[in-house]
Amino acid sequence: MILSDAQKKIQAEARDLSLKEIAPQAARVDKEGSFPLDGLNKLGAAGFLGLTVPQALGGRGADSVSFVLAIEAVARSCASTALVFLTHSLVTRALAVAGNDEQKQKLLPAMIAGEKLGALAVTEAASGSNSLAIATKAVADGDSFIVNGSKALITGAEQAQVYIIVLRTDRAQTPLDLSAIIMEKGTPNFSFGKKADFMGLCGASNGDLVFKNCQVPKTNLLGPENGYMQVGPAYASHSMLGMAAISLGIAQAAVDAATEHAKTRLNGEKPISSYQGIQFQIAEMTTSLAASRELTYSAAQQLDSQQPPSPLPLYMAKLNATEMAIDVANKALQVYGGTGYSRELPLERYYRDARGLTLHFSNSEKLKEMVGKMLLGLPPI
Repeated sequence: MILSDAQKKIQAEARDLSLKEIAPQAARVDKEGSFPLDGLNKLGAAGFLGLTVPQALGGRGADSVSFVLAIEAVARSCASTALVFLTHSLVTRALAVAGNDEQKQKLLPAMIAGEKLGALAVTEAASGSNSLAIATKAVADGDSFIVNGSKALITGAEQAQVYIIVLRTDRAQTPLDLSAIIMEKGTPNFSFGKKADFMGLCGASNGDLVFKNCQVPKTNLLGPENGYMQVGPAYASHSMLGMAAISLGIAQAAVDAATEHAKTRLNGEKPISSYQGIQFQIAEMTTSLAASRELTYSAAQQLDSQQPPSPLPLYMAKLNATEMAIDVANKALQVYGGTGYSRELPLERYYRDARGLTLHFSNSEKLKEMVGKMLLGLPPI
């Protein structure tokens, strides 16, 4: 894909910022499991935390391809930072797309500046990727809802200040009747449960949210009651693109490391790049990455240009790119040999981070099911 000048500018800005401010902290963030707040603050100061928010609302008004380019650039330095960046961006996009004027004015300025972070809470322990099985419930009580339930493995759980909770109200009649409600940190009886101890993406602060008789104004509904399945895809679609973009960034970092190592690592007096087996690995890695990148960029482009956009390219991009990143990271580690297995090098982090991406925001098996159904003319849900 040929990028526009505006897209190239955003790509270069994100790459420069990531190399200077985020990459030096990536190993520490992973090892300590520390939240990458400093990097996120830098992204906010540079305008990236409101990247796709319209300019009229204080954002940069960038398109979906630019969003992918920025996420990819950050992930190339630190996948944990990129994942929190993605999740926050889903919330700002949701407010811009589905929020009313009061919600936008109250929340977006601070979120675009990075003063408040957002988290999207869909997953539950008993439902996983199946949103139709969501059990968290909001019961009407005068001008408020009383919310009870819990969410699991939410990115930025304890670090966020603004949460979009996908749940059912007492007016829901079918499994498709889902609603989204805004809840802020500090709401009485809103607490945090277990923090996840993941093998990768260690700085993303994934954890559980617990709601016990939380009173939330009805004016906090995001979009119409029972209308999440109609308006949600307009912002949740970026989750597929974002996960694909993080995969591209990890894979590019792995390819870069393996290629440089092959050129400089000597076996006797010859660089290992002179061996056909190494050449095959580099060729396979780079070709797979290039194919996934084109698929992802194309999906992003059609999201903005086709009305209504088809979710099929988004599902395919996420499925392909996340599986590709695991394979590329594995091959890169193999090029390094035994030293690649050491925690002193980032290769094992690339592999661990990539492995988690096939599980976040719909796992590979769920995506295969939805893609297969759509290709066969069946309802994806």
